[in-house]
Amino acid sequence: MSNRVAMITGAGSGIGRAASLTLARDGYSIGALGHSHRELAAVVDDIAALGGNAIALDADISDERQMETAVSSLVDMYGRLDAVVANAGINGAWAPIDSLTLDEWNRTISVNLTGTFLTIRQTVPFLKKSGGGAIIVVSSINGTRTFTTPGATAYTTTKAGQVAMVQQLSLELARHHIRINAVCPGEIETNIGSNTNLRQKDDTAIPVIWPEGQVPLTGGKPGRSEDVAEVIAFLASDRSRHITGSPIWVDGGQGLLR
Repeated sequence: MSNRVAMITGAGSGIGRAASLTLARDGYSIGALGHSHRELAAVVDDIAALGGNAIALDADISDERQMETAVSSLVDMYGRLDAVVANAGINGAWAPIDSLTLDEWNRTISVNLTGTFLTIRQTVPFLKKSGGGAIIVVSSINGTRTFTTPGATAYTTTKAGQVAMVQQLSLELARHHIRINAVCPGEIETNIGSNTNLRQKDDTAIPVIWPEGQVPLTGGKPGRSEDVAEVIAFLASDRSRHITGSPIWVDGGQGLLR
């Protein structure tokens, strides 16, 4: 894999950072895309310390022109593209439906769903030129397995939409030898909570309590970003050569409790 190139969105922290480091260890050159240059620079430095190659790509995934420029910069640097991890996203506003504003709805849709669309649309031509490759979309158990997160209507809609996009595109892209799959994490130790606006929780919460914790496999403890990154690395590799159009839940059984 020494000549392969991967682009990871939301690469500055959490799952995106872990995926960048894991794929770099597997020999990929990395395009680390995000909107925090300080975080991206740190990821690039960490990859360099591993003996790998990486470039920081500053871009807003919901901005078409910025994404076009970022993807072109990556291909200009390394000459090809083989794997894409569409990871960037926000929790956005979680609120009762009659409290959720149109601006809040549009913001979540713009980042999570339109951003995924733009990430895929801008990278597919380069995957085709490389003779194929892999796209991994980071969705969630919310909207695909569980629907009990208080007030998360916009968020769950985007996560369900991402899986639908994956399944729709799997057949379209198969003739080009491009595989596309989704990973659906449960509770993972990341900082995505920092972009959550939760209001009137008691008005929408489902009264279900699991005394022993909500992640059975780990005794209630949340998973790690690396747990998701390992699955992403598998889906990016030839080891998953016969898998496409599939959501894979990485939740320690959490979604089955709900």
